[in-house]
Amino acid sequence: MTPTATRNQGRVDALLARMTLREKIGQMTQPEKNSATPDDVRAHALGSVISGGGGNPEPNTPEAWRAMVLGFREAARESRLGIPLLYGVDAVHGHNNVVGATVFPHNVGLGAIGDPDLVRRVARATAREVAATGVRWTFAPAVSIPVDVRWGRTYEGYGQDPELVGRLAAAYVEGLRGVDWASPDALLPSVKHFLADGAARHGTSTRWDRAAVKSLSDDPTLANAHLAADFLEVLDRGAWTIDQGDVDVDERTMREVFLAPYRAALAAGALNVMASYGSWHGLRMHEHRHLLTDVLKGELSFEGFVVSDWAAIDQLDPDYEACVERSVNAGIDMVMVPFDWRRFMDALEAAVERGAVPLARIDDAVRRILVAKERLGLFDGADEPELEPPLDVVGHPDHRRIAHEAARRSPVLLKNRGEALPLPPTLPALLVAGAAADDVGLQCGGWTVSWMGAAGPITPGTTLLQGLRRWLPDTELMVEPDGRGSARAPAGLVVVAEEPYAEGMGDRHDLDLPAVDVSLIERVRARVDTLVLVVYSGRPVVLGAAAQLADAIVAAWLPGSEGAAVAEPLVGASGFEATLRTRWPIRSADLPLHPFGAEPHAGARPLFEIGQGLRTAPWSDATTPA
Repeated sequence: MTPTATRNQGRVDALLARMTLREKIGQMTQPEKNSATPDDVRAHALGSVISGGGGNPEPNTPEAWRAMVLGFREAARESRLGIPLLYGVDAVHGHNNVVGATVFPHNVGLGAIGDPDLVRRVARATAREVAATGVRWTFAPAVSIPVDVRWGRTYEGYGQDPELVGRLAAAYVEGLRGVDWASPDALLPSVKHFLADGAARHGTSTRWDRAAVKSLSDDPTLANAHLAADFLEVLDRGAWTIDQGDVDVDERTMREVFLAPYRAALAAGALNVMASYGSWHGLRMHEHRHLLTDVLKGELSFEGFVVSDWAAIDQLDPDYEACVERSVNAGIDMVMVPFDWRRFMDALEAAVERGAVPLARIDDAVRRILVAKERLGLFDGADEPELEPPLDVVGHPDHRRIAHEAARRSPVLLKNRGEALPLPPTLPALLVAGAAADDVGLQCGGWTVSWMGAAGPITPGTTLLQGLRRWLPDTELMVEPDGRGSARAPAGLVVVAEEPYAEGMGDRHDLDLPAVDVSLIERVRARVDTLVLVVYSGRPVVLGAAAQLADAIVAAWLPGSEGAAVAEPLVGASGFEATLRTRWPIRSADLPLHPFGAEPHAGARPLFEIGQGLRTAPWSDATTPA
């Protein structure tokens, strides 16, 4: 053990010896910012506070974020022992809750590129923007491997290749750390969701009792997120049928496929892991002592701490006290209790006093949390406001250039009949159809400003249409969001997009392209000689007739705030280079479609296979532009 490690461990042990049971439990408690005040942090020695999806200050500016977070941090310093606080956010593709921050492509797009150096740079830029607002913890990266792409969190994963997922997750952890964990611009990653969250089977989620839910007000989480009133209609389309469901793979598959990326992320130095809502053969991960303690902390020698997901322990048992006992005894160290955090503290204190939870388990959990804070330099002033990055790094041009590069490189060219792409610079006219061609919100997807995201100009950014205008200055752009004009054009470009969603709200029974999009494609097809289809989505979608109608098909994923970059490979300013990392289905009936052993639909074949992706050369490298 190094002298620094010895000193740090000694400081943690000395602090533990001075803490009351209630103060220890305070360190294990993580409320949402709308349910706790700085005074609560000061009085109860709370270890962490979070902003849930959409848990933003008013106004939603970098300045307001910093003031809000510093208020909580300063209160923690004023508690009896002055233990620093860790503020956490879901910065899953940039500091995406903050209006004006750089929004990077979601992981599905970064996985298509497969470049660890780029992922490392994305993470470094994210860390600096987040740290500038006083936050030192992000609930990322997801090392999810989606088995069934109907899952609403598919876009949070890099793909269906465990080796690739591990390699990129390690790079992301390294990027968040930067020079050292104790640097003022280092960001604590939360590797999630342990274990196999992407392997849940369709129809096994028990998150919602569809017969009992009558309105959004029935659930505090959804009410807190200010979801639209069409929630019941989304339930009918398949929301919450996969997410938080059951995993039934055998232990060999669990280890070789789903555990493997965690090994890589922990080897890169990750100090925090988030448990999954789901279950394995019926036993919830939040009470799975074998996986959390024996495997993660024992076999993998994980020395960091495990945090629960949002109110996840509540699902373990109708008896809340049993939920608390079983989750903490299984190995959960910090509990995310967004609403009634006092209830949690009281329940855990009572459990310790009656011997249901050993004091040694409490001490182990708190020691792990304090060691992580120590490693982040919080006890040594690494969170002094004047040392952290200045607020002008939020949305900085250097970061937007990285996001631009990622958005430019991530589209996958799936089809290119007759060399329809790249579009020639001499093209006299181009019909551009689809509202998504000029919509920042649609190209960013979920987890953008709010939990679900939304269409429209929700944050500063550039769009595909702006990129086309830049790169085709001599081409007449016939812009028709609904494609209902009558004039013909030599080429047409239709942009369709999934509506923004997050988590189980994005689960679906099928992934068929909506009829309104198919009709749009058909209308444009009738008026052009060459048709290019661009799809903004968090996963492969079933194209149906559109697969034949289009001469070229581009999976542009969810490119983030710098959507103008998507135009570059389309017009030949750069080449297509990305490849599929997930199987692309022909029919929804063939799902799930994956490379992990037997599939439920005999003879099902993908429309496009993992590894597919056509390449093109930019016009500057071509001998004769077509």
